[in-house]
Amino acid sequence: MTEEERKFITSVFAVRTTAGQEKNVADLIAARIATTELPIKAILVPETLKGYVLIEAEGPHFVEKAIAGIKHVRSRIQGIVSFEEVERYIVMKPVIEELDEEDLVEIVGGPFKGMKAKITRIDKAKEEVILELLEATFTLPITVHADYVRLIQKAKKEEVK
Repeated sequence: MTEEERKFITSVFAVRTTAGQEKNVADLIAARIATTELPIKAILVPETLKGYVLIEAEGPHFVEKAIAGIKHVRSRIQGIVSFEEVERYIVMKPVIEELDEEDLVEIVGGPFKGMKAKITRIDKAKEEVILELLEATFTLPITVHADYVRLIQKAKKEEVK
């Protein structure tokens, strides 16, 4: 193996952090990498993976040096994270794919921002959801783009007996 080929051999390692502090930990690690010139290629903070930061490096000892003494870092998880696992957090699915009728959502944009609603219908072609506001005094269906809702609770599926 040539020196040029060796430069591209890296692995992804998981670092456990305090939940909610993932971005702060990533910023502190990035600052340490900049000052010490550690051979770390990437830092990934998946939004859907609470309490973890993924670090791409040539070896686990470089990750250990990068996280040593950083506040909110709990530990480095033993082993390597497979590319298939990492890919789940990189490839973003459209929000509408995760939504079903009867799910409870919070509206995160527009005039109804902050209100909770129940999905009554989904139009996947237009990427819109028809909602029934839970906090309104009377039920009025409103149509909102799927990007303006955040899932709070999945609808309970009744078991067929």
